[in-house]
Amino acid sequence: MKTPRHLLALGALAVTALTLTGCNKPAATPPPAESTKPAATASPAAAAAAQPAEEPEAGQKFDTGEPKELNLFCWSEYVPQTVIDRFTKATGIKVNVENYASNEEMRTKLLAGGGQYDLIQPSEYIIEAFIKEGLLEKLDKSMLPNLKNLAPEFQHLSFDPDHDYTVPWMAGTVGIVVNTELVPDDIKGYKDVFQEKFKNKIVVLDDAREIVSWGLDTMGIPVNEMSDENLAKVKPVVAQWLPLVKVYDSDSPKTALLNGDVALGIVWSGEGALLLRQDKKFKWVLPAEGAHLFVDSLAIPKNAKHPKNAELFMNFILRPKISALISADFPYLNPNAEARKLLSAEDLANPASFPTAEEMKKLETFKDIGQQAAKIDDLITTLKVQ
Repeated sequence: MKTPRHLLALGALAVTALTLTGCNKPAATPPPAESTKPAATASPAAAAAAQPAEEPEAGQKFDTGEPKELNLFCWSEYVPQTVIDRFTKATGIKVNVENYASNEEMRTKLLAGGGQYDLIQPSEYIIEAFIKEGLLEKLDKSMLPNLKNLAPEFQHLSFDPDHDYTVPWMAGTVGIVVNTELVPDDIKGYKDVFQEKFKNKIVVLDDAREIVSWGLDTMGIPVNEMSDENLAKVKPVVAQWLPLVKVYDSDSPKTALLNGDVALGIVWSGEGALLLRQDKKFKWVLPAEGAHLFVDSLAIPKNAKHPKNAELFMNFILRPKISALISADFPYLNPNAEARKLLSAEDLANPASFPTAEEMKKLETFKDIGQQAAKIDDLITTLKVQ
């Protein structure tokens, strides 16, 4: 492909290299306990959840001088309640959580809400746009000593090379989950999923840019080349796909697969990893045509009322044990090198969480595409109702 890619060289149990040159995401905070949610108790990280809250680190002060409140606006199924509870126990700061299902939804509410939010969880292409537009507060790095725990490949990302505005949360991919008990076919890519025989057996992310990018991948067009001409080319492909979809879900796409409502899904890698952890009948496939790598981060919007509390939370989640707790519940690609040491061999070998080096060569990240984003939303909205 013509556009720059983010490349990761992964060992069997560790990530060893990543070159990031572009920008976007995925998804996800913790839902209320649900009966279908796979248990995450097999790893040492999960066991750590039962331990008392950690003592303050040397030199760490939990009194920021701000009211004991933090308003967190984040992806659904992405922030474990355990982490929030431990932060509150350690600091006395109450965390109010509001969720969104796409970067575009977050952007719209953020611009409408002004200083309502203290901490947001955008993906690379949105971060790129927000920095250009002056919508993020600059970080006080003296409040973030745990930045040192990040793996080298996550320390100088192209959209914010010096961490002036963001702290990485999790990274991941978008791929295919197959229920092999219901689908005996050898599924290798998007074209294999979107077949007439699988009509009403498919769940996909409710994310317009993601869907259009899959179509571009099948046509050999780089996913950031969202010109009017390319949108016109991809429209008939996507128009053929969407009538086959039964469920659109960016919050918890694994649910329809677990319930047996569908047999195939194109989902976030953390959701796929949970399915693989839950039942061996599920198979993870990184699409042969190409796929998307995202890096989600924490950032403080301009005019936030509790910016110091937000920085305290950023530093808290960079603690190895806390970061490992996130992986226990939502097993995406963890950017924290010290936290990875706490993960089990089984978790590190999960193909949805940690793709191979060869697979990572196929990945691209989303970049800010400006006004074309609205055209993509209009395209998918129109096609859904036809």
